[in-house]
Amino acid sequence: MAEKQINGVMKQVLELGPTVAFFLLYLRIRDDKYTLAGTEYSGFIIAALVFIPILLLSMAILWKLTGKLSRMQVFTAFMVIFFGGLTAYFNDERFFKMKTSIVYGCMAALLGIGLLRGQSWLQYVMAEVLPMQPEGWMILTRRLVVMFLALAAANEFIWRTMSTDTWVKLETFAMPAALVAFLWWQIFALQKFLIEPEEADKTPDQKG
Repeated sequence: MAEKQINGVMKQVLELGPTVAFFLLYLRIRDDKYTLAGTEYSGFIIAALVFIPILLLSMAILWKLTGKLSRMQVFTAFMVIFFGGLTAYFNDERFFKMKTSIVYGCMAALLGIGLLRGQSWLQYVMAEVLPMQPEGWMILTRRLVVMFLALAAANEFIWRTMSTDTWVKLETFAMPAALVAFLWWQIFALQKFLIEPEEADKTPDQKG
């Protein structure tokens, strides 16, 4: 099914809204305690559990409007549900915090497997959005593997050594911002490998 185009602002709200909602809810209830089925939960765990249906609703609306969800969105949703469930079952916020490390680690591992096969799996996902020569894709993929590993390591360091408040703020804003800034930097750094739209539309015979 072809992806339908929707308003860019609406798409950003649907993609980023659940994370912002989690952050705002956490700030509101972080010092509270809640008893459910005889078990006392912290405000953080309640905010994490509320985040799950908000994320699923947002994804459902996005799928309804666009007719498509990326594999990354589906994978992230699965990880949120899985680790959110572990967080609630064991009443231990560490499971939800380590989720971020595992997501970044899995992304690095998947891209790394492609590199070992001499392929840039990132190219398969983003080639239509960012036309670039194969050499450029290989360079970007290698650098992104390092970035994902760095983010995973940073998350581990933050949640293990810093307060929950600090982790929520950095995980919600700082790490995504760092990733976006890194990608923009790479786009400028790899300018010589970018393919002009007119050239990308040409057939191999026309390019020759």
